[in-house]
Amino acid sequence: MMEGQYLTAHFCLEEFTQSATAAKHGICNEPPIDAISNLQNLCQQVLEPLREHYGKAIHISSGYRCKELNRRVGGVANSQHLKGEAADILLPSVALGREWFRWIRDHCTYDQLLLERNTAGQYWIHVSCKRDLTKNRKASAAYKK
Repeated sequence: MMEGQYLTAHFCLEEFTQSATAAKHGICNEPPIDAISNLQNLCQQVLEPLREHYGKAIHISSGYRCKELNRRVGGVANSQHLKGEAADILLPSVALGREWFRWIRDHCTYDQLLLERNTAGQYWIHVSCKRDLTKNRKASAAYKK
């Protein structure tokens, strides 16, 4: 079972699978082993270094998504969330979000890094990382709507 399973020192699997949408619709969002390995890689390459550098908790708003959950939240069909390669990070403030974005961009291995904002004005960082580090594009953009 997923509960209490740690991916790295500061991140547990449950942080990447919990979803109010899944709970509301009775969706089982338990990832396969391969997706768990991808989440562990994402933690090792990006999230844990970010946490260690800033010494602050990093909160995940969306991590792994099964196909049904991805559909329900309006995710794209080829979303890296489906593979456990992506996470959305809640931001304590826009200023700190910009700082975290720059730090990840300059110090981490990643595939995609986006500082995103929705129509309600909420900001988050979307970051992804492939286990085969040679396939990471290091593509970044700020304020994608």
